Amino acid sequence: MLKKLTAEFIGTFWLVLGGCGSAVFAAAFPELGIGFLGVALAFGLTVVTMAYAIGHISGCHLNPAVSFGLWAGGRFPTAELIPYMLVQVAGGIVGAYVIYIIASGAPGFDLAGGLASNGYGDHSPGGYDMLSGFITEVLMTFMFLIVIMGATHKLASPGMAGLAIGLALTLIHLISIPITNTSVNPARSTGPALLVGDWAMAQLWMFWVAPLIGAFIAGVVYRWLSPNED
Repeated sequence: MLKKLTAEFIGTFWLVLGGCGSAVFAAAFPELGIGFLGVALAFGLTVVTMAYAIGHISGCHLNPAVSFGLWAGGRFPTAELIPYMLVQVAGGIVGAYVIYIIASGAPGFDLAGGLASNGYGDHSPGGYDMLSGFITEVLMTFMFLIVIMGATHKLASPGMAGLAIGLALTLIHLISIPITNTSVNPARSTGPALLVGDWAMAQLWMFWVAPLIGAFIAGVVYRWLSPNED
């Protein structure tokens, strides 16, 4: 169990460092910014790389909503759910803190920029309101879990799950970065929010509630939908 939890910590740390780090350091870099497309790809690449690095150790959840959805779908034991979620959040917090330490070494850095925090209303990249953000986070997480459960099903093609899941996360970011800065992952949201405080902490509730709802529904639906699931 300790090895599983350590793998989840490392993997979630990498997801936040790679994904949020690309947003903070490279998205708008003068004359060479990677933009939304680059950030979306960065998040997908973190999942792909970790899927093949630690998937055989911990399952490579990297996300409390993923663990919760797999539990709802009968794919994950109850006894491991809370420990997984705790180390994922811890990995996300450490990843965000490392980004902060590095970013603070640049002239003019200010946490008011958000440190890639998720938000709605005035803190949505596109100015989308709370309802739009909530619907988006539920639906994106629902679809993410459907892909995960399908790609990792015992009847699916072996060896391709990591690529399918990483591409799904890339697509999710391409759709929803303008709306909420894309969470679908409470651990990814919690790390930056704790450092930014203020509005980011006030809005963090949505980036726990909506992904968990979407994940739970997906777990139940896929368990019913899939052949030989039980």
